[in-house]
Amino acid sequence: MRTTTDADVRRVFDRIADRYDDAMRVWERRLFAGSREWAVAQTRGHVVEIAAGTGLNVPLYPADVTVVGVELSERMLDLARKRVARAGLGARVEFRQGDVQRLELPDGIADTVLSTFTMCTIPDPAAAAREAFRVLKPGGRFVLAEHGPSSNPVIRAGMRLVEPLFVRFEADYLTRDPRPYLEQAGFQIESVSRLTRGVSFRVLALRP
Repeated sequence: MRTTTDADVRRVFDRIADRYDDAMRVWERRLFAGSREWAVAQTRGHVVEIAAGTGLNVPLYPADVTVVGVELSERMLDLARKRVARAGLGARVEFRQGDVQRLELPDGIADTVLSTFTMCTIPDPAAAAREAFRVLKPGGRFVLAEHGPSSNPVIRAGMRLVEPLFVRFEADYLTRDPRPYLEQAGFQIESVSRLTRGVSFRVLALRP
């Protein structure tokens, strides 16, 4: 299967940015209902959101958190900043252009790292998990809402069949399981919920 690069991901998301929100709402309604809301509700303190996209999480954040969102695509980033400005949240929500595989943030800065439907598109998810571990304080949490390989073997086989097309045109690995990357980075997985025939993952992981 084709391996994506940062340039591939940037090109894809610059291209689809203007229709991204509508597409995600359809997918979330059908397969991941409530997952985004669940993930954002787990955030505490200072939050680093990786691959923050168009800022769909902005209106969901609790009033007592501060957020730094990092996004590779300039077009997605522009839409995210406009969403923050419309919501009047510029004092506590900031978006930066950057690579989540090499975060330009200090060690131990975050109470929470948040990822919503992003590990599936990052070229090196192991590097992103290591960076999440690095920027978290001891005792901090990595919160993920993600898709992954279905627990139903027929559905899983279908996902694998169409996956090369999704990788080529959407930079999206359908059957990437996020859990091994977290464990390899040093996280302790606190809980995993698999919904919608196992396609939807909700994961809480702790930095010891």
